[in-house]
Amino acid sequence: MHVSSKKERSIVTDKLHEKNFHPVFLSNNQIDTFYKGYCNSILWPLFHYFFSFMEYENNYWDSYKEVNQLFLSAAAQLIEPGDIVWVQDYHLMLLPKMLRTTVPSISIGYFHHVPFPSYDLFRVLPKRAELLHGLLGADLVGFHTFDYKSHFISTVERVLHLNFTNNYLQLEGRKMCAAYFPMGINYEKYHAAFEKAAVTNVHKAPSSNHEKSKTILSVDRLDYSKGIIHRVKAFGNFLKHHPEYRTKIALLMVIVPSRDNVYRYAYLKKEINEAISAINGAYSTRTWTPICYFYHSLSFEYLVTLYREADIALITPLCDGMNLVAKEYIAAKRNTPGVLILSEMAGASIELNEALLINPNDLQQIEQSIVEALSMPVEEQFRRLHVMQAIVKKQDIKKWAFDFLSTQQRIYLENKKN
Repeated sequence: MHVSSKKERSIVTDKLHEKNFHPVFLSNNQIDTFYKGYCNSILWPLFHYFFSFMEYENNYWDSYKEVNQLFLSAAAQLIEPGDIVWVQDYHLMLLPKMLRTTVPSISIGYFHHVPFPSYDLFRVLPKRAELLHGLLGADLVGFHTFDYKSHFISTVERVLHLNFTNNYLQLEGRKMCAAYFPMGINYEKYHAAFEKAAVTNVHKAPSSNHEKSKTILSVDRLDYSKGIIHRVKAFGNFLKHHPEYRTKIALLMVIVPSRDNVYRYAYLKKEINEAISAINGAYSTRTWTPICYFYHSLSFEYLVTLYREADIALITPLCDGMNLVAKEYIAAKRNTPGVLILSEMAGASIELNEALLINPNDLQQIEQSIVEALSMPVEEQFRRLHVMQAIVKKQDIKKWAFDFLSTQQRIYLENKKN
């Protein structure tokens, strides 16, 4: 995190220490070269299969190493032998090995929250070996899906010429493991939320200004990996090819601002604005607007209200590690029907196979799935919802954390015996 003065740093540090958090402060230059640079201009597009979007600068790598070292320095002051350390995500891929070298006799886990690409794509990285060696410092490296885990193993074997056996690798007198753990949500928080006054008192969401309209909901962070333009175009095609649904359905789009000071994201926002304006300009009436668009974050209470009331959730990422919005929509439903249309490129699609699964690059298939969702009997909607709710409830955030940490600790203890 970054604050502008020593006084602010002191205030932030004191406040975080009250909750047993310990900050790592970055300079403006580090934010530009580490976060905006190496993490989000190189690793993010690569991991999401947009390798042509990569913008490589040598100083980005230098900053990436520097910031990982800052986290090591901060952690080393707190960690003691026997402690459990859990490193989160692609921003800190070098940290596990740094910890292994600096702090002896600790349990180290790393979880990768985004997709891990195939070897043919990962090999594009000039520093591919260094990143992999960094991850191998962990006792356990975790992923959302079996495929991501398999890509990682294959990449390690082909780049570093090491051999896994049944997901385990023998390395420097110890073994490490690669495994997958589908991340969940706080199911009860979403499922029980609408019973609370804070939610039930929220006014009906302005999904449309036509009382009898059905509502399609999409919620995303601004990002090219989310398939937002594809979704808007598919909805426009739906209105064009199915005029009988005009004035009877509305697409409510919630896009949370993200990195919009970066050129590629600013251009994406411009594209989205223009696409929505074109559709609304072509089909709006005095009493009906096809697409209602919000470019800001929403409170939890308001978001749950939208989930509860939406007839359809349309989630079409081109590539997504998991996508928890899909699980939140399922969990928020209680006595209201609904249909989830979900990209098969999202990690969540493996668990939520009672959704209408689509290829997000196939605009005609998205269009057809909207028609199928609108014509689906209520009984079938509830049947699918209940199946998916059972899965989301079982595989919740607590189980995800417990499964990972217990596996990590088991491997650490086995290594300690040897």
